[in-house]
Amino acid sequence: MYRIQKNGRSDNMKNLVSASILSADMLNLEKEVRRLEASGIDMLHFDVMDGVFVPNISYGLPILSAIDGITDMTLDVHLMITDPLKYVKRFAESGADIITFHLESESDTADTIRAIRETGVKTAISVKPATPAEAVYEYLPLVDMVLVMTVEPGFGGQSFMHDMVEKVRLIRNKATELGLSTDIQVDGGIDSETAPFVKSAGANILVSGSYLFKSADMKKSAEKLKENN
Repeated sequence: MYRIQKNGRSDNMKNLVSASILSADMLNLEKEVRRLEASGIDMLHFDVMDGVFVPNISYGLPILSAIDGITDMTLDVHLMITDPLKYVKRFAESGADIITFHLESESDTADTIRAIRETGVKTAISVKPATPAEAVYEYLPLVDMVLVMTVEPGFGGQSFMHDMVEKVRLIRNKATELGLSTDIQVDGGIDSETAPFVKSAGANILVSGSYLFKSADMKKSAEKLKENN
C-alpha cells in the first residue's frame, strides 16, 4: 500500500492517481473498490462534506470504516467541513491514511495540523480556488501534502479551472525554495487533457472521479494520468 513521503518527493517520483468515490456507484461500493484495485489506482479519495462548509452533503465515518475493512488501498480523506479539528481523531480511527482539511475552515490551522500529526496519519492542507498560493507557504514545513482545488469544492463533474495551474507552480516553487519535496495534489476536472498541465506545474498526485469511473477501461485511463510529461 502506498504511503506518501514525509517531506519528501524526489524529482523522479512517480505520478499517482487518487480515485474520487464521489463518482462511484454507491449501491455497489465493494465492487467499485475491487475495480479500483484491479486498475492499479494508488489511492481512494474520500470526500467528506457537511452541507455547511460546502453546499452538499456526502458520506462519513461509517462508510469510511466499512471501506477500510475491505481494502488495503490508501484512504485519502478530504474533509470539506466547518470544524475539522473536532473530527480528526475519529477519522483516523476509522481508517484514514491521509487527512486533508481546508485552510478556510473555522478550525485553527496550526492546532488541526498538530492534531492530525498526533494520530500518526499523513497531514495535508487544501485551498479553494479563491485562496492565494501564499496562504499555504508558512505551513509547508509542517505538512506532507497540499491539495489545490481546481474546481469549487462541493460537487463532482465540474470543469477544470486553468488559472489554478499557476497556483500549483507557485506552491511547488516555494516548497523547492524551502528545500522540501512536499506532495502536491490536485482535484477537480482532472482527465487526460488537463493532467499534463498540472503535472508540468509540479503536481504529482491527481484526483480524478468522473473520468475514471465513466471510462470503459479504467486501467488505461489511470495509466494515461500517470504518464510522465
